[in-house]
Amino acid sequence: MNADASLGAGTLWLREITRFRRQRSRLIGSFLQPLVFWLLLGAGLKASFRPAGMPGGINYFQYLYPGFIVLVLLFTAIFSTISTVEDRREGFLQGVLVAPISRPAIVMGQAMGGTTLAWIPSCIFLILAPLAGIILTAPAVLLAAAIMAIIAFSLTCIGLVIAWRIESTQGFHAIMNLILIPIWLLSGAFWPQSGAPAPLAWLMRINPLTYGVAALREALYMGQAGRVGSLPNFMLSIVVALVFAMAMYMLAARVANRATRY
Repeated sequence: MNADASLGAGTLWLREITRFRRQRSRLIGSFLQPLVFWLLLGAGLKASFRPAGMPGGINYFQYLYPGFIVLVLLFTAIFSTISTVEDRREGFLQGVLVAPISRPAIVMGQAMGGTTLAWIPSCIFLILAPLAGIILTAPAVLLAAAIMAIIAFSLTCIGLVIAWRIESTQGFHAIMNLILIPIWLLSGAFWPQSGAPAPLAWLMRINPLTYGVAALREALYMGQAGRVGSLPNFMLSIVVALVFAMAMYMLAARVANRATRY
């Protein structure tokens, strides 16, 4: 990426951050909604619900914790990428497109902005780890934060793939919920792959987000292998998460290049 493209991408990133700071309800909503779900579902089910294949030594409240960190990333990715639809309606996107900057650079700026906005509240969520019975070490925090950034980037790019093609916020929300919520549910966030029925286990195995959630779970329980259960190999999970993130960026850039209606 040349200097002009880097400057353009950085400007779009800064714009997303500035706009987010002025709309604090988005931060509150993207953080509190998963928090409320986690507290209600986890507290309500931890004493009576134990899905097949769940690792020993933890309860359901603790099992849900990594998955709900990813849910924070997912909700914020939805909230951040919907701004692309709004920018088209308000005319800002048209102005960006006539500037001397490539569309892949525009997508990179949008993706980095959305990734930053998703990453910050997910890191705040890490503060609640002791509530889930997880004692984090400094290496575990750093590794988990890096994995969350990879997941946030991939989810944001998925949002951009949809946002560059959809012309209404209502349609955007409908499509995003149809795609992202099932991907999240089938990622091992709610139940382990090893205990799922064969058809669901197969879907979970080919779901790229499964590997991101598995890597995050292993990072949070670093050095406590008995508390993560049967998961994909850690390095394989990292590689799949990185490849998925890059593939989604390339797809978003391709969709942006082909988009002609504004």
